[in-house]
Amino acid sequence: MKTYMANKSNTDASKKQWFLVDAKGKILGRLSAKVATVIRGKHTPRYTPNFDAGDHVVVINAKAIKVTGNKLKEKQYLRFSGYPAGLKKTTLEVMLATKPTEVIKSAVRKMLPAGPLSRDMLKKLKVYPGSDHPYTKTNFVKLEV
Repeated sequence: MKTYMANKSNTDASKKQWFLVDAKGKILGRLSAKVATVIRGKHTPRYTPNFDAGDHVVVINAKAIKVTGNKLKEKQYLRFSGYPAGLKKTTLEVMLATKPTEVIKSAVRKMLPAGPLSRDMLKKLKVYPGSDHPYTKTNFVKLEV
């Protein structure tokens, strides 16, 4: 018996599916965990840890996500400019008002393993703040969270 290992020669790019997720009213962590699983390819039998066998995910209504507890005021996003005293702190509430797509992208990125493979996987994630997106002619599979 042989173990199946996905690679470029035995994986067809046309077999990759496109999933559509409506984030309206969904919990941020649960949504991000499900999206990270699909992007990584762990939901399919062709999953291989060292190969990108995942599918594409389009998330709409990113500005309408929910969080539990007091995370809107307490959760902070940190950036560092590289200069002394260059630490910038932003709360989740402000991030949802200004950059709602970055909230979901950041959560999914932190659930993937670090490295070049992860950066390639993250390119398959498309997040939009409203319900409008340019992939209207794509045949989507609805992803339930």
